[in-house]
Amino acid sequence: MTRTIDARATLSYTGSIVKLLSASMAVPLVVALIYGEDALAFAASMTVAVAVGAGLERLDDEPELGPRDALAVVSLAWLTAAVVGAIPYVIAGYGTPSALAHPVNALFESMSGFTTTGATATAEISFERHSHAVLMWRQLTQWLGGMGIIVLMIAILPQLAVNGAQLMESEAPGPGLQKLTPRIVETARALWLIYLAFTVALIAILALLGRTGYAPEMDLYNAFAHGFSTLPTGGFSPEAESIGAFSPVVQWAFVPFMVIAGVNFALFWYVLRDDPREMFENTEFRIYLGLVTAFAAVLAVGLFYGGAPATDIGGVTEGVPENALRQGVFQVASLMNSTGFATADFAEWDTQTQFLLLFAMFIGGSAGSTGGGIKVIRWLILLKTLRRELYTTANPDVVRPVRLGGEVVDEDVIRGILVFTLLYFLVFALSAVFIELDTARIGERLTGTEALAASLATIGNIGPGLGPLGPFGSYEFLPNTTKLLMIGLMWIGRLEIVPVLALFVAGVDEQ
Repeated sequence: MTRTIDARATLSYTGSIVKLLSASMAVPLVVALIYGEDALAFAASMTVAVAVGAGLERLDDEPELGPRDALAVVSLAWLTAAVVGAIPYVIAGYGTPSALAHPVNALFESMSGFTTTGATATAEISFERHSHAVLMWRQLTQWLGGMGIIVLMIAILPQLAVNGAQLMESEAPGPGLQKLTPRIVETARALWLIYLAFTVALIAILALLGRTGYAPEMDLYNAFAHGFSTLPTGGFSPEAESIGAFSPVVQWAFVPFMVIAGVNFALFWYVLRDDPREMFENTEFRIYLGLVTAFAAVLAVGLFYGGAPATDIGGVTEGVPENALRQGVFQVASLMNSTGFATADFAEWDTQTQFLLLFAMFIGGSAGSTGGGIKVIRWLILLKTLRRELYTTANPDVVRPVRLGGEVVDEDVIRGILVFTLLYFLVFALSAVFIELDTARIGERLTGTEALAASLATIGNIGPGLGPLGPFGSYEFLPNTTKLLMIGLMWIGRLEIVPVLALFVAGVDEQ
């Protein structure tokens, strides 16, 4: 029989992660003290998180993890992070009309933040309804979850580095982990430093645009808030109109960083090590850029000639080259990478345009990026595998391996991709059916397309859907049962399904 999960070791590791995660609440606490809002809520939340984390940590002084334990730690850590992250919403919202005061809504918002989904359970985002500290916490949860909570903890906590490779392998988005340095802790630090550098660069650019008069509405608070949610492809914004609240020059400034967020961060490591060929010779990178460019061009041309309905957000695109190009590029860069920012209400666009955007959502970013979706590399390998099967059917005596970038793809990797894709579509489809039936139960009927988009938006960690769940809508009106399902979808979607479901498979070897 295989080794069962060591509950004490698993909970001890989880406690260490929770305890350290509580330190991140110091950021909104400082904001709360500056603005004189909700300081007690965050002080209390930090106290609770530290106590819970320390209590769990003491369950095992020297925990050792096996493969199943690593899966359990990663799965439990993300779930526990969402629970801990929900505490400030409940405490700060107690006694107020805030929707986030409800535990289910608070957990939805926290899970959406940490998994960088960007779907919101409150219909009103404003400084009148929520404090600066609470809104900054929303943004910060996305930044913490973007590169990965486990990767961050390995970079900081030496004791986690012992089992770091197993933990990172379970958390990493994509078919496999790319080890950049001999020591896994150095790889974790390298990835986070690159992530931090891009975040700081965007914050500096946004702050500079605000100070120079190009975007007077982009103050320092907004610069930090949006910097925290762009590189992780999160999509939360303290502004009700998302990026549509800012000038065109600010909207353009976001585009390159959203595209960067969908690139495998390991490639930037090679650029820094004076080996840029690794990036430009990478097949997935070239295909990814080609798809972003192609989708953006098609959408921009469609908006220019067909136009989108003129609204207060987005404006007229028909016959207006700059606006049509900006809206097309921005929406594709945002949705293909699962960022979820918006500068126009694409839920009001025609059906053909919406299907183009849905198709871009399915593709996703690159493996090793902070983007969601199925990932470009998986689609490439699936197509190559399909081509091989068709060829070997006609030529049964030929042995033909699948190659990517001149390298043979291991058959175990192909099998893993096939399993993941099958599970992805199965869970996605069944969840869409449940969402449509459950919303109809309370009289809030969604169309089939809207239910499909809602399922995809949560399992793909994308955020905005269609119809009332569009970029300027919210998930608040949905029944709690649907919200709980979506919380689960965001959770397993961020961990790419297999690590979570593998925990429920009996670990017995047949003799």
